[in-house]
Amino acid sequence: MTLEEAQQQVDSWIKTYGVRYFSELTNMTVLTEEVGELARVMARKYGDQSFKPGEKDNLGEEMADIFWVLCCLANQTGVNLSEEFRKSIEKKTQRDATRHKNNPKLKDHANQ
Repeated sequence: MTLEEAQQQVDSWIKTYGVRYFSELTNMTVLTEEVGELARVMARKYGDQSFKPGEKDNLGEEMADIFWVLCCLANQTGVNLSEEFRKSIEKKTQRDATRHKNNPKLKDHANQ
């Protein structure tokens, strides 16, 4: 599935089952909530915390929830995520072509 197809699928779902999009501000808040849920799983899986009884390692689910809301916001604001992601990679490639390769902090951990 391409990013464009994902945006279209979210839009179709909203129009079929969701009645309408939540407001942009509400969706921004929901996105923040979802990032917090991902952070909770990351802290338990990779950090020093452990899962509480009833909590589960649902890392992929939380990432998908973030992507869902991001697609909603993109649809609402007329952003083509495919195009913007392509431009982002281009920008990072031009800006960081040698920056990370020359970072001694990264070389120390290159074989991990």
